[in-house]
Amino acid sequence: MLKSTIKKIKKCRICNTSQLTNFLHFGEMPLVNNFLTSYQLSDHEPKFPLTVCFCANCGLVQTREVVDPEILYKNYVYISSFSKTMEDHFQYLVHSLTSRFHLTSRSFVVEIGSNDGTLLKLFKKIGVDVLGVDPAKNLAKIANQQGIETWNTFFNKKISKQILKEKRHTASLVIGTNVFAHIDNLKNILEGLNLILGDQGIFVAEFPYLVDLIQGMEFDTIYHEHLSYFSLLPLVNLFKRFNLELFDAERTEIHGGSIIIYVKKKGLKTSVSKNLLQLLTLEKRLNIHNIKTLKSFADKVKIVRKDLKQLLVKLKKQNKTVVGYGAPAKGNILLNYCGIDNSLIDHLTDNIPYKHGLYSPGTHLQVFPQETIYEQRPDYLLLLAWNFKKEILNKLNDYRKQGGKIIIPIPKVEII
Repeated sequence: MLKSTIKKIKKCRICNTSQLTNFLHFGEMPLVNNFLTSYQLSDHEPKFPLTVCFCANCGLVQTREVVDPEILYKNYVYISSFSKTMEDHFQYLVHSLTSRFHLTSRSFVVEIGSNDGTLLKLFKKIGVDVLGVDPAKNLAKIANQQGIETWNTFFNKKISKQILKEKRHTASLVIGTNVFAHIDNLKNILEGLNLILGDQGIFVAEFPYLVDLIQGMEFDTIYHEHLSYFSLLPLVNLFKRFNLELFDAERTEIHGGSIIIYVKKKGLKTSVSKNLLQLLTLEKRLNIHNIKTLKSFADKVKIVRKDLKQLLVKLKKQNKTVVGYGAPAKGNILLNYCGIDNSLIDHLTDNIPYKHGLYSPGTHLQVFPQETIYEQRPDYLLLLAWNFKKEILNKLNDYRKQGGKIIIPIPKVEII
């Protein structure tokens, strides 16, 4: 392990106190998006400890270890446009935000972690001025080729100043979907937001919600890229410190249960929504800001691991063929944590061409196109991209009609 590429936090990412208690240990995990070529299989593969802790002072659940973001994001394999579910969700977001915040051709929208520009393309289509900021060279290149101006860098205070200097106006909307939880230095980001947001400007962020993670047993959404597992209570206090106010929140089903937060500058007259107050009450009722609740969750995670491994061992003894459906980041955590390799499943399939022919991090399962399922007819598919379950089950209708079975690993192991 290269020590310079990882640091271990001793203080909370939000409140800076040292009241951190570990409650879930994954051991040494590979970087979940670090797919390997056949030539790299014999090389030493870097693995890093992955530990989840809880701050007793502010309630934030977070990872102890922080891997250098340059390593994580400079070449990124998750692409927004390959999922119909994501495209539909982005359509909803654009329609909702445009109408709610009266975005017009005079508006300026900045996206943090803009990926291949899928979301900004929809804003641009309705005449809004857009700018993407993304550290992945491969994705920024795709976005720029498609006419979505994208700066290939990390968003921070310095970049905010550069955007203001070049664009000469503030942002009506800054949006980040599945990026806010990836950020270690929240102070730098929020100072940047304060600069770039106009007085009437709104910051919208979407990320997996801690309530869904606990209730849905979604332990495989915990990996090195996801540094924080947000609930609303710690965020209310975080934004206050930067002259910002969290005024609304909305739950969505995307990625197994996420939350959209709406943040404004302190001076802007907008009342705190009933929905936000209800969700804060829900968090209190579910007792999620409590180490006992989190330790109970960790105990249940071990049961899921045991059940899944036992099922696959049993199927192997019966000479059944099992193939992994999807090769997402979460799937790689599940495979590594549960100790599932080619002694238990044959290979993986995925719809992203970039991954075809490569091998999964840690478990070294080869990735094939999803069409191979119909050529090989495996007895079982292990659904690793369970967060797109509805879309995938529709896709697999023919496979199921012909006797194929699907193993759903989360929230509990079941066979469809």
